[in-house]
Amino acid sequence: MIWRAEIKEKAGVFDPAAAGIKKDIADLGLRGLEDVRIVQVYTIDGDLTAEQAQLIASQLLTDQITQEYDVCLAQEYKPPAQKTQNDHVVEIAYNNGVMDPVEESTLKGIRDLGIDSAKSVRTAKQYHLKGKISDSQHHLIVEKVLSNKLIQHVVKSVVPSQTSLAGLAPAPFKILLVELMDAPDKKLLELSQQGQLFLNLAEMKAIQKYFKKLDRNPTDCELETVAQTWSEHCHHKTFRGNIRYRVKQGLKTTTKIIRNLLKSTIAKATYSMNKSWCVSVFYDNAGVIKFDQDHHVCFKVETHNHPSALEPFGGANTGLGGVIRDILGTGLGARPICNTDVFCFAPPDMDFKKLPAGTLHPKRVMKGVVSGVRDYGNKMGIPTVNGAVLFDEGFIGNPLVFCGTVGILPKGMEKKKTFSGDLIVVVGGRTGRDGIHGATFSSGELTEESETVSSGAVQIGHPIQEKKVLDVLLKARDMGLYSAITDCGAGGLSSAVGEMGQDLGATVYLEKVPLKYQGLSYSEIWISESQERMVMSVPPQKAQKLLKIFSDENVEATVIGQFDKDRCLKLFYNDVQVGDLEMEFLHEGIPDITKEALWVFPRHKDVKLRAPLDLNDSLFEALSHLNVCSKEWIIRQYDHEVQGASIIKPLVGKNSDGPSDAAVVTPKLGSKRGIAISNGVNFRYGQIDPFWMAAGCIDEAIRQIISVGGDLKQVALLDNFCWGNPDKPDRLGGLVRCAEGCYKAAMAYGTPFISGKDSLYNEFAVGKESIAIPGTILISAIGIIEDVHRCLTMDFKKSGNLIYVVGNTLAELGGSIYYANHGFVGPHVPQVNFKAALKTFSVLSHAVKAGLVRSIHDCSEGGLGVALAEMAFSGGFGVTVRLDQVPCKKKIDRDDTILFSESHSRFIVEVEPEKQRAFAKILKGVPARCIGRVEESPEFLIYGLKKNVCVNAHIDDLKEAWQAPLRW
Repeated sequence: MIWRAEIKEKAGVFDPAAAGIKKDIADLGLRGLEDVRIVQVYTIDGDLTAEQAQLIASQLLTDQITQEYDVCLAQEYKPPAQKTQNDHVVEIAYNNGVMDPVEESTLKGIRDLGIDSAKSVRTAKQYHLKGKISDSQHHLIVEKVLSNKLIQHVVKSVVPSQTSLAGLAPAPFKILLVELMDAPDKKLLELSQQGQLFLNLAEMKAIQKYFKKLDRNPTDCELETVAQTWSEHCHHKTFRGNIRYRVKQGLKTTTKIIRNLLKSTIAKATYSMNKSWCVSVFYDNAGVIKFDQDHHVCFKVETHNHPSALEPFGGANTGLGGVIRDILGTGLGARPICNTDVFCFAPPDMDFKKLPAGTLHPKRVMKGVVSGVRDYGNKMGIPTVNGAVLFDEGFIGNPLVFCGTVGILPKGMEKKKTFSGDLIVVVGGRTGRDGIHGATFSSGELTEESETVSSGAVQIGHPIQEKKVLDVLLKARDMGLYSAITDCGAGGLSSAVGEMGQDLGATVYLEKVPLKYQGLSYSEIWISESQERMVMSVPPQKAQKLLKIFSDENVEATVIGQFDKDRCLKLFYNDVQVGDLEMEFLHEGIPDITKEALWVFPRHKDVKLRAPLDLNDSLFEALSHLNVCSKEWIIRQYDHEVQGASIIKPLVGKNSDGPSDAAVVTPKLGSKRGIAISNGVNFRYGQIDPFWMAAGCIDEAIRQIISVGGDLKQVALLDNFCWGNPDKPDRLGGLVRCAEGCYKAAMAYGTPFISGKDSLYNEFAVGKESIAIPGTILISAIGIIEDVHRCLTMDFKKSGNLIYVVGNTLAELGGSIYYANHGFVGPHVPQVNFKAALKTFSVLSHAVKAGLVRSIHDCSEGGLGVALAEMAFSGGFGVTVRLDQVPCKKKIDRDDTILFSESHSRFIVEVEPEKQRAFAKILKGVPARCIGRVEESPEFLIYGLKKNVCVNAHIDDLKEAWQAPLRW
């Protein structure tokens, strides 16, 4: 029997989900909608009595205080009648094969009620729309708000068939061979394109040569395995390959060959420093540094851009879930302690007419991404403590979604090794069709057809499942029940098993892999990227104990094969061999390629704006810029205090609504030792020079750590490059230039890179044209705080205190918020004086430890004007400031330049009058001057170079300008 239960809010009860839908529809520009109601639908298949169906609906599915229910046999269900022409009903359900965590949780809940006869559960949402809506408007609402056709469909018949609930039919077994041996070049490229392999001709010919030597064609499974392993996402071909790099400046062109960009820049900096506190770098799933005598901390930031462009919730959801698993798979397993996230979107108010075909509106993308991260992090019980959000029209086809996680790892658990004879055990979620071709699909450009062709690459996460895996995994770790572990991420079992067995060999029996439903082929089982799965290397004598521990905690663990010594990857399905690849070819057989890179210094016009005497409007515009304004709407959705270890949170100040510079967390409760986490990102600088963008982002991430009371003794960096198509010389030229900036800045500051990730091919092709994202690098920093009791927040603390500017201001408005508000980029990008910055960071850290500082805020987007305003309204105080006292390296004769320049390595510092002399003594030799004081009154006064009042505002008005843009 199939039962249908409908759950809806009682009359008069506010439904926030329905209100959100109504707001989203209004954002489409449709004004005829009067009301929205949502009915949650559960379809339950099983030999249930009417009493059991009633019990499930009333006790499990319904909140009896706010909701009501109706339950009936599905075949007896009568759809709601359309009373008037203004009543519209549409029902949306997930496509077959799409992961819906609610279905699994509901089935478990039914069994917990003592009802074992339920076979399966499917869910849907029925939307009741009331208002004057035309057919075309109805279609727009369904497509743009209520559903995503990649993963959902409109239910045509509300009476489901038995087969649709039972799942898919078993797949008939047949080995598929790919006709490769005698294929001409054109056919090879067709095979790559049609199979979504994203391999170039040289790579396809290398595969052809290998199988010619074996005198056979590859199975589909073997070809897919090579494609996953050789994908840009997994192998990082651009960073590891050869690059002919040309730099053109004026009439002069220089050329050099770079062999392995990663080793020549990022890794070179780290290995040349050879820091004793770096425990594991560029090797494991995350970078590891020493924390104290007993523990290490690890940090990883991942990207999930392509999936988030197609299905924002699922893409971001699994992006965070994936990086959490990176932490679980570091060493023998670390415990996640906090998350970070950074997003780049197109402007949320962008005109629908500007959207390329096949793209979602940026506001929908933004809401979906934020809710996806919120869903996973909050349900896992991991605080989200740090991040940033930026906007630009260049992200219309490819949003950037960076998700990071920090973990703590007992000393001695950082090492792992797979041994011959160990069993291959997969634990956690079951395998389905979600995530097919995820690794390869992320290694190519998106097009208007991607939403159809690559729909299988999108996944939906199940955070509760991953929380269960986390808990039992750490228990098994502490009992020493496995020798190695990794996450099942990009490439699925193909990558996880292939990497763990790289130096040995592995035999896998694919029919043993637990499946979500029938119907998967052996190849789909092998390359699926279904979430919440980990792969372990388990000594045979410990297998039964490990399996029992997982079983006791209701987490699946299954032996699917064994590691051996023959250095071959052998795949079987029901005793038939479907794959046999040499590990050497799989991991080292990719042909060397040389890509062309060209960097031409851009010529941005110098900007000549009228020098205004009144800068009030300019300051309000800067505070309201989307890249500056409050992100409270996002931050408040995240739990940033769960686990009870957050010392400095994302929002600080008198009302806990000011922008913190960095987060501070104590990984070990009761210890005064902590960690600071920060980030630096500003793609606008890269539009002028990616070298100085990279250097500036590193400088920003470091000075944020200094601002909360940290120092440079033990700061490590992570790099995340997000770029366009590296096969285009101009794109690759900017990427190389950026990597060189990373090397220069890291060496200057003595801050090693410990991990990183690149996401390339972030372009959206429309016909013959391609929209590339602005080349973007995210620098994440993690620093050890010796005593969290000495940490500082950025809000002004007391009237009468002195305001200092530390660090020189230069006429560097290129890429600034001020120029952006006037429609310019400008030629003069802020550059970093590394020697002066080092001295500044050192003396400020010393001043904080000496107790001479009440607050610090770094100057970044918006310059001194924005930083001062943020400190003022966060603390609830006014200020009186003189621009003629601001330290400038060269004479500047414009108030707007001093107020809005974004020169690096600068801070605003609050000092008590009685500590002024001691503070000035410590700062000897560093450009620093007192520019004013904190006032009890709420007036924000800035005097210009000519003693004129150039800004006269109320701090409440400044705060409103900062908070209003994203107050949704």
